[in-house]
Amino acid sequence: MARTAPPTVPPPPGPPARGSLSLHRAYLRSPLGLLRLGQLALGAAFWVTVAAHKYEGAAHFALFAAVLVWLLTLALFGLSLLGRWELVPWLGSRWLLTNLVHDLALGVGLYAAATGIMGHKAKQRSFCNLPGYSQHCLYSAYLSASICGGITAFLYLFSGLYCLLRRCQDQRDII
Repeated sequence: MARTAPPTVPPPPGPPARGSLSLHRAYLRSPLGLLRLGQLALGAAFWVTVAAHKYEGAAHFALFAAVLVWLLTLALFGLSLLGRWELVPWLGSRWLLTNLVHDLALGVGLYAAATGIMGHKAKQRSFCNLPGYSQHCLYSAYLSASICGGITAFLYLFSGLYCLLRRCQDQRDII
């Protein structure tokens, strides 16, 4: 019995080629892009301030919340800046809604809680702000973190309201 060569089948096609990565400059100039830059800068100032000093108790939650929201914001910013949000399963087709929920639920909610925690800790340490107190004092660190957190929470509120406004105007894009 003579062997015949199997029919030649072309290899399956690979994944579609993606275009080169380029910055979505319109996003950087948009209100949402500028708000994201402010959120990233002040969010980093918040959690670096808390992490650089001795912290205990509820400050652990404040640090966790700030870092979690900061990392998620960094991911949203990076995907939006590169224009690659369609790569995110299920959320990519709802990118404006994803940004809206992130800003109002996570950003405002967690930063408001973290700001309250750090403000309470600053109030507990306010005695060491008196002249003549010579021991190490965390009052200024807690107060600085609280101020950064409060401003960051307002930036998240503004970006959430911006996304909500775009959604109410039946626009589906973030720009």
